[in-house]
Amino acid sequence: MDAETVDKPKRRSGGRAGRVAVRTAPLADNLRPVRAGMSGGQYSPLSEANVLRIHEAALDALETIGLSQAPPSGVEILTGAGALLGEDGRIRFPRALVEDMLSVAKKDVVLMGRDPVHDLDLSGTRVHYGTAGAAVHVVDIENREYRESTAQDLYDAARITHALDNVHFFQRALVARDVVDNFEMDINTLYACCGGTSKHVGTSFSDPSHVAGCMEMLHMIAGGEEAWRARPFVSNTNCFVVPPMKFAEESCITMEHCIRAGMPVLLLSAGQAGATAPAPLATAIVQAVAECLAGVVYVNAMAPGHPAVFGTWPFVSDLRTGAMSGGSGEQALLSAGCAQMHRFYGLPGGAAAGIADSKLPDMQAGWEQAISNTMAGLSGLNMVYEAVGMHASLLGFCMESLVLGDDLLGQVLRCVRGIDVTEDSVSLEAMRQVCLEGPGHYLGHPQTLSLMQTEYIYPAVADRTSPKEWAEIGKPDLIQKAIARKNRILEQSTKPLFDPATDAAIREAFNIYL
Repeated sequence: MDAETVDKPKRRSGGRAGRVAVRTAPLADNLRPVRAGMSGGQYSPLSEANVLRIHEAALDALETIGLSQAPPSGVEILTGAGALLGEDGRIRFPRALVEDMLSVAKKDVVLMGRDPVHDLDLSGTRVHYGTAGAAVHVVDIENREYRESTAQDLYDAARITHALDNVHFFQRALVARDVVDNFEMDINTLYACCGGTSKHVGTSFSDPSHVAGCMEMLHMIAGGEEAWRARPFVSNTNCFVVPPMKFAEESCITMEHCIRAGMPVLLLSAGQAGATAPAPLATAIVQAVAECLAGVVYVNAMAPGHPAVFGTWPFVSDLRTGAMSGGSGEQALLSAGCAQMHRFYGLPGGAAAGIADSKLPDMQAGWEQAISNTMAGLSGLNMVYEAVGMHASLLGFCMESLVLGDDLLGQVLRCVRGIDVTEDSVSLEAMRQVCLEGPGHYLGHPQTLSLMQTEYIYPAVADRTSPKEWAEIGKPDLIQKAIARKNRILEQSTKPLFDPATDAAIREAFNIYL
């Protein structure tokens, strides 16, 4: 009896430990409860009739208003395809031209990571979340201050992103303000981003003349121009228009250089409703769609089928002050509505969500980030930019908020995934066993244990303890836990993700600040 009493707990303990080990082992990507590229599209803020009305209005705007200030090269490209240059200098787009270019535009875009495991399939309503924003300040959460951002901060943000499962790509989130020379800033931006992560990277260029030098460095990282063209792991975020309805000449020339270099482009229209875009949300979408359709014509007239993302990014003004309000409900609706227009055209689309007007990662930031990210995902937005880390309406980037955003996006992605209704999931067998034969609860049931990892997602930082447990473990603060996780990630490795020979060659060729 005594031996049995001693042995029994040992067997139970060992068995339980084994089961725990199995349940906590890393899952294959296809078994994870959430992952990059899950399909959204469950939410549609616009009716089918509204979508058609916005489409018709956008075509009408292109045909009758057109866009001004195209560079000479752009005028040649666009008029050569059938656009009309008016005496007023504006380029107008016949409806048939737009429809022809939509028919040849690339629909099955894959934005590649330097590591293929991070490739982003933008087909259909597959959803991906990432950074963006080009903030000029870092939020120093411990001192509750804003300070100027540096190349080191950009590198650290990329390294943190690399370690976060639910942040799928890294677009430049910070400006390296310690790099004064603009060409060196573009070079160091690329170095910091690619050195910090092998996920897909988005960047921009401050001058068209900088593209060639930056491409030289990208060829070095890729292992040659041919290898780069086979797997372009950086895309150009290109503000090719200055709303309302004007081309941005230098950005257009940059875009032409990037297309020739084999770099995917994000066609970004970033009007601000009530300021540089119409105040009605519907018309703000009309203008953004019209401007991006002009970009579709531009790209495909130059290089039919070149990979491009339809980047309708209308922002919102607080009409009391004129200031941007990225965390508003109106912003969430605009991004979701734009996603619906991307779906209508069958084009890969991107827009902004997750921006907080709040200056710190507090409750206001939580609701602002959660609402817009959830609506963007449920609407099937392919690329959700600025999803994490952004505060003060894009003026500040917070590393701890980036870490917290990984938990937030995990919950958002679980909502995007939805409820799996299958023959197995609605089977009554488990109910029969528990109610008729078993203990009257599902804790410990094989079905429950088998679904712990594949059906449910668990936060890395957020606290789910009871008040009693919370007190017993020292009443941990959420921000303190985020700081600790950030520090653990940054301490793991400080070396760029390049082989030493490549890194040495880059440093020999360029002035690298890190």
